[in-house]
Amino acid sequence: GIVFVSHWLEEVFAIADRVTVLRDGRLVGTEAIANLDHDKVIRMMVGREVREAEHKPRPIGDVVMRVSNLSRDGLLNDISFDVRAGEIVGMSGLVGAGRSELAACIFGIDSYDNGTIEIAGQPIRANDPKAAIDAGIGLVPEDRRRQALVGLMTVRSNMTLSLFDQITRYGFLSSQREEEIAAREMKSLAVKASSSKVRVSTLSGGNQQKVVLGRWLARRPKVLILDEPTKGIDVGAKSEISDLIVRLAESGMAILLISSELPEILSLSDRVLVMRSGRISAKLTRAEATSETIMSYATTG
Repeated sequence: GIVFVSHWLEEVFAIADRVTVLRDGRLVGTEAIANLDHDKVIRMMVGREVREAEHKPRPIGDVVMRVSNLSRDGLLNDISFDVRAGEIVGMSGLVGAGRSELAACIFGIDSYDNGTIEIAGQPIRANDPKAAIDAGIGLVPEDRRRQALVGLMTVRSNMTLSLFDQITRYGFLSSQREEEIAAREMKSLAVKASSSKVRVSTLSGGNQQKVVLGRWLARRPKVLILDEPTKGIDVGAKSEISDLIVRLAESGMAILLISSELPEILSLSDRVLVMRSGRISAKLTRAEATSETIMSYATTG
């Protein structure tokens, strides 16, 4: 007998004989696979209908971030693009194409050999995350557990890790200010936790991702880089985060969305950049972007 635990419904329907759904620590139900379809399992998982984020035309403003001729030996080759206020620019490509490496260079985690990065027309120093943060860049990395969260720390502490300038005075931490910010962002993002003082490692994947998002949204960034923002979370949380991305763009934030999931790229993006072997192989309008076109440029472009 095999118990198989997965968020990937395609796998579940391919191999399971029966499906048991848990939600918020409670048993929702058990059904034979023959009695279920994709939509019914989702309703059991989230307790409601889940729809894909609907793309609506929105005002697109001036260029907020411009990347020009960015190169890093062996990884990135002469990359240039821009992201405008209120725009969601999707970045697609196969694993190893250089998308996460590009995000790390923009945020200052990794150095680069040539090129410039400008925010609102002002160049930012290379290899300096503080300069990137001060300029208004936020980064939600691909691996939240290793790159974004400190599992032994509380939700509150994790959510304010990028906000020391707002929660300290003369070098002393203000617990009251820290709690105010955490409570505000937890409420805004509907983070499910018994309190802000529980360890972040006790939260579900979707709620952990909301904590990382809340950390940057509390800073009101000009540009938000999202690297695989719905990786490893359930369909309900995916829908919530997709809706949040759209709302942030509607508020005027510039979004760079890096994702391996083509439906996510196609449903959310205003423009699509395709990367292959460390370079941009295609820049597509929303009308030009299809699954077939993107995969063609990702594999042979």
